[in-house]
Amino acid sequence: MHKKLFIPGPVEVKDDVLKMMATPMIGHRTKEASKLQRDISEKLMKLFYTENQIILSTTSGSGLMESAIRSCTRKRAAVFAVGAFGKRWYEMAIGNNVPADLYEVEWGTPTTKESVDEVLATGKYDVVTVTHNETSTGVMNPVDEIGEVVKKYPDVVFLVDAVSSAGGAKIEVDKCGIDVCITSTQKALGLPPGLAICTASEKAIEAARQVEHRGFYLDLVNLYDTIKKKDHQYPSTPSLSHMFALDYKLDKILEEGLDNRFNRHIEMAKYVRNWANEYFELLPDERYASNTLTNIKNTREISVGELNKALGERGFMISNGYGKLKEKTFRIAHMADTTLGEVKELLENIEDILKL
Repeated sequence: MHKKLFIPGPVEVKDDVLKMMATPMIGHRTKEASKLQRDISEKLMKLFYTENQIILSTTSGSGLMESAIRSCTRKRAAVFAVGAFGKRWYEMAIGNNVPADLYEVEWGTPTTKESVDEVLATGKYDVVTVTHNETSTGVMNPVDEIGEVVKKYPDVVFLVDAVSSAGGAKIEVDKCGIDVCITSTQKALGLPPGLAICTASEKAIEAARQVEHRGFYLDLVNLYDTIKKKDHQYPSTPSLSHMFALDYKLDKILEEGLDNRFNRHIEMAKYVRNWANEYFELLPDERYASNTLTNIKNTREISVGELNKALGERGFMISNGYGKLKEKTFRIAHMADTTLGEVKELLENIEDILKL
């Protein structure tokens, strides 16, 4: 039995999108490939509200996260973490011999503009990393407020992980002053995993040009320069199958309307939060609760594993708590092409199984 996924990626993928993955191959150095990649970039610029260059990478989102922190850090990176995936930026920095400091808060609380201002005021840092949407805790950080603070420090490059939010929440990259905004295909965009996406400002690229050892495959400057010089070609062979599907899917997203799409995610999030407050308790402060995933405290001390097993027999799947929150919380994703009706069906089944 196929289980309908309500996990924070991979998400359910529509049949028409899956079929586009089977499009016959074309030469990746052809004008046809350039047009495909250029069209994708232009559509993604609308999604991200940016004039900055779009870069595609045949990796997971982590690939471009590593690329960004390694390529752009000239002096030292300030890494702000509100959960496991924010901390991953720090692990990437250390693994690449990039000087970095970790500023971690209690899980369930956000990164505040005041804390970012205080850290950047030291003058020690030229890169700051923030997770927009932290799936381990269900926190959505206020990147617009943080962006206004970062603008006070013109030498600081602002890197944002929007892996689990882009396509499901409005992120105005240019207005927020984000230099590199990263996502990947298997979350709110509604495609299979395997392709990462980022925006890259000229400021970020010029900073990266000052860094001598940027790696090879994930060298942000080489990716950027190749796109510019060779009409949206890439240094290495890209996943054309993902690109066929992404080009098609972006048309569907724009056809739905960005505001309509974001409002649908908000509507689903509010419904799940209200349900959680009725039967359990939210982990994050509701003011900073994610619009693509809800993290719920296991106040009834149920067996989340057993619940998921029972749900699986009915054709559904949710997520246990992540890391140290396993069995202490459970997570329900509501992103990509999920509808409010599907969310209600899931919750009704949980109520029935738990006799709520």
